[in-house]
Amino acid sequence: MTSRAPRPPLTTTTSILPAAAILGLGILILGIFMVINLVTDQGVATTTTLPVVVGGLAIDQSSTLLNNCLTPGTPPSNIVTGVVDPMGTRAAGPFVMPNSGAGDFDCYRPLVTTTNAATLLSFYKTQLEARGWTLFSSGASNGSPQYLFQKAGNDTFYWVIGVTVTSSSNTSTAWTFRIYQNSASF
Repeated sequence: MTSRAPRPPLTTTTSILPAAAILGLGILILGIFMVINLVTDQGVATTTTLPVVVGGLAIDQSSTLLNNCLTPGTPPSNIVTGVVDPMGTRAAGPFVMPNSGAGDFDCYRPLVTTTNAATLLSFYKTQLEARGWTLFSSGASNGSPQYLFQKAGNDTFYWVIGVTVTSSSNTSTAWTFRIYQNSASF
């Protein structure tokens, strides 16, 4: 018998280079697409198109009756579109800000419109719902005709617009427009 000198066992080495190459290729492709995205990104286009409601009362586009309830930044821009009044509206008193800027925003103004209560409330129902407001209450606790609408502002608060009829005839309606920030949950 011939004896052989002992030899170490055969070794097999596994290279991580193929796996590293695939990982590197994935990172390279991801980087290329990120650069393409940055170069071709057009951003988000915002629209300011307001809906057109056909029939009923028309909006008084030139009215300044409720402008004192609009301070810079409050209410937020997505809420301001709900501050509208119909043609034939005039002031019946000064605007009131009960909190005078302290605490939650609250502003209202008594107005008179040359229409009946049902037409006035219908105007607000169609105009505000077309602008994304939700009617959540109708009828005041004292029995007066009233609509309350709510909408989430882009300032993280819910906002409420209230239209409360105080007196009405076939040709004229006295009412109050109110907008306030509601920090309580519904």
